[in-house]
Amino acid sequence: MKGKKKFDIVIEGGTLLTMIEGEEPISDARIMISGDTIEEVSTCHKGPLPDTHEFINTVNTIILPGLINSHGHTPMTLFRGMADDLPLKQWLFNHIFPAEAQYINLDTVYWGSLLACLEMIASGTTTVVDSYFLADGIIKATEKAGMRAIVAQGVIDLPAPGVPDPRENLDVALAFLERWIDFSNLITPGLFCHSPLTCSKETLRKAKDISNRFNLPLQVHLSETHDEVTEIQKMTGLRPVMYLEDLSILESRVIAAHAIHLDEEEIDLLAKRQVRIAHCSESNMKLGSGIAPISTMLEKGLTVGLGTDGCASNNNLDLFGEMDAAAKLGKVASLDPTVLDARTVLRMVTAGGAKLAGVEDQVGTIEAGKKADIIVVDIDAPHMMPLYHPFSQIVYSATGGDVKDVIINGEIVYRDRQFTTLNKDEIIKEVRRISQKIIT
Repeated sequence: MKGKKKFDIVIEGGTLLTMIEGEEPISDARIMISGDTIEEVSTCHKGPLPDTHEFINTVNTIILPGLINSHGHTPMTLFRGMADDLPLKQWLFNHIFPAEAQYINLDTVYWGSLLACLEMIASGTTTVVDSYFLADGIIKATEKAGMRAIVAQGVIDLPAPGVPDPRENLDVALAFLERWIDFSNLITPGLFCHSPLTCSKETLRKAKDISNRFNLPLQVHLSETHDEVTEIQKMTGLRPVMYLEDLSILESRVIAAHAIHLDEEEIDLLAKRQVRIAHCSESNMKLGSGIAPISTMLEKGLTVGLGTDGCASNNNLDLFGEMDAAAKLGKVASLDPTVLDARTVLRMVTAGGAKLAGVEDQVGTIEAGKKADIIVVDIDAPHMMPLYHPFSQIVYSATGGDVKDVIINGEIVYRDRQFTTLNKDEIIKEVRRISQKIIT
C-alpha cells in the first residue's frame, strides 16, 4: 500500500481570492503545494490536514496571488525623496540624470535593487517588470531575493550609467541579453527604450529588432506628458503612438508605460496591435503628468497592469496604495463611481499583470498547475474590520504592511513578516552608507 502523499506547503483557513475570472471568494480555503507548483485548491472541509513539511495557518486572513508590479526602476530607491514636487522634465534633466551620472554604478544598482526587493516582498509583490541601467545588478539582486522578474537594460541616446558613449547603447544591450537569456526560469532579460524623445528612430528600430530576435518584450515610456506629445509632433508631424506605428514598433511584445495623453485613434491602434499598458497612477499624479484613460483602454480590450514606477517619483513600491489610487483616480476622471471597480483593479495587479508580463500560464491566479506565487494578508487589524467584501477590502482598506506571508515559486520568502532570503539589516546598512555619499 502506498504511503500518503506529503506536501511541501499547506496553506489553510483564510478567505481565498483565486482571481480566476468570475470565481467568487472561497472561505476556509486549503491550498496544497509540491515543489514550485500548486497541486490542489479546496476547502478545509475536505478531510483532515494533509501531511506537510510546512503548514501556514491563515485564519483571519485573505489569500491571493502574488502581486505583479508592471513598471519599476528598482535602483531608484536610492533617490527616494531627493527631488520632489517638480515637473517631469525639470525633475529628470536637472536632478535625476545628474545624480545617476555621479552615483549610479554596479554596486549602487545592486544595493538599491535589494532595498527595493525588501520593500516589494514585504508589501506582497512577487513579480516585477523592471528597467534601468547597469541591469546586471538588478538581476543579481532579484535572484538573491528569489523574486520573479523581467529585467530590462536601459537604452537611451544620451550618456548613461555604464554606457558613457551613447553610440554603444545597443551593443551593451545586446551583450546583456546574451549574458542573461538562459540564466533563470524566474528572471527574463529584456530591453527598455527610455522614450521616443530620448531614443532616435534608428535606436528604436534596432532595439525592436534585437528584442524580436530573442522573442523578448520591449519596454518604452509613452505619452507621459503633454510636452512630450507636443515635441514629438513637432519633430515628426505625428502623435507618439502613430510615430511608433510608422516605425513598425507596435506589437504584442511591447509594454508601454504611462500612456496618458492618448486620443481615441491611438487607443484603438494600441488595442489592434495588442500593446500592453503599464499604468502608474501615483507617479502620474505626483509629477502632474495627467490621468490615463484606463477605463477606455479596458473597454477596448487592452491588457493593463499597474506599476509603481521608481521611488524617485512615487515614493514607494506598495501596490496596495497603487490599487487604491488607480481605482479612485479613474472614478474622478470619469465622474462615475462604478468604473474601475475593486475586482477589476485587483485583476490588474494579478491576472492582468501576469498577462502583461507574459507569464499568465504560470502565475496571476491560484489554481492547480500554476506556480505557487501566493501572499497572505492579515485582516486582524482595526482598519481591516469588519469584512464584508474581500475584493473591496484589499483595494480600499489594506496596505502593504498587512502582508504577513509571501511565497514565490513554492519558496517561502517572507514568513510572519520576517524575511527568509534577504538580510534586512545588512541591506539597510549598505543603503545608508551609499546615501551618505549622495547627500554630502
